[in-house]
Amino acid sequence: MASRLLLRTAFRAATSCRVARAPALSRCMAAGGIPTDEEQATGLEKIIMKAMKEGADPYNMMKPKNYAGSKADPHLVPSITNKRIVGCVCEEDNTAVIWFWLHEGEAQRCPSCGSHYKLVPHELPH
Repeated sequence: MASRLLLRTAFRAATSCRVARAPALSRCMAAGGIPTDEEQATGLEKIIMKAMKEGADPYNMMKPKNYAGSKADPHLVPSITNKRIVGCVCEEDNTAVIWFWLHEGEAQRCPSCGSHYKLVPHELPH
């Protein structure tokens, strides 16, 4: 008799304590999730993120490509105007920077080391 009473009590306790199943979590705002940067971006920020996804670099934020610096393969310097100031560190461990103006047209040489630089036009995304 006592065992039957204990079994019934245990069964009732187990059935009444069942946890209700929670709905699957989603990232949408209706479910209280946090949107990703791509979902939240608008305007110019969205255009920039889309360009970065496609591999373009709209504001030259990535490391520039390596060029030989010779007359045949000059360092390319993007600019939105027809001239730009360029700083050349001629040797790897040099502490002095040689500054000079780079104008649109043919490649120009650094006055100190002779590396060639060429100005190329650059369009901003907006």
